[in-house]
Amino acid sequence: MKKILLGTIFLALVIAIPIQTMARVDVSIGISLPPPIVFGAPPDVIALPDTNNVYFVPDIDVDIFFWDGWWWRPWEGRWYRSHYYNRGWAYYNNVPGFYFDVDPGWRGYYRDHNWYGHRWNYERIPHQRLQKKWKGWHNNRYWERQRTWGVHSYQPRPQKQIQELRHKRQEQYKQRPEVQRHQQQIQEKQKQRQVQKPQGQQPRQQKPQVQQPQRQQQPQPRGQ
Repeated sequence: MKKILLGTIFLALVIAIPIQTMARVDVSIGISLPPPIVFGAPPDVIALPDTNNVYFVPDIDVDIFFWDGWWWRPWEGRWYRSHYYNRGWAYYNNVPGFYFDVDPGWRGYYRDHNWYGHRWNYERIPHQRLQKKWKGWHNNRYWERQRTWGVHSYQPRPQKQIQELRHKRQEQYKQRPEVQRHQQQIQEKQKQRQVQKPQGQQPRQQKPQVQQPQRQQQPQPRGQ
């Protein structure tokens, strides 16, 4: 009975330790975590037009988005995500798929209540309501089909224009100085890993292969 109990505890530790140390791994390989943001209360969010259920936190200067059950945060050319809006950030080794649908001028549109010449009567969504509703809103495309994100006389963009905008934003993102610095750091680390060799191991020398002479086949006697 004791052996079974100890085995169960050991298995639980093996499963739990990688999850708990995820953020610490980022620091150990030289990727620092973003500074914390102090919130007086759980933040409201607003659904961002022309996106696939992307929400943003409107009342802070730092870009924080909610998408697909995660909170997302860019910092110094890198991306981080967490299940919490104010802690638990972990490095995400990619650009999240939603980001190239986000219009770079969204802060100005939010401030002016105007989305490309149309009145934008956005709705502030409390944190608790977001957590309860976001999956249902995602499945039935609530903000696009029923609410049109609060944009008066909203007209969806043609698919071709959407693809062109995504490509344009991808190229603009690559040109950001902080993104280029991050890419250079990644390339330098990859070069260092290629140069470094494990210590205490000598390369194995392959023995020269000696080709054995082929046996000549004896002529078969002819049948009588």
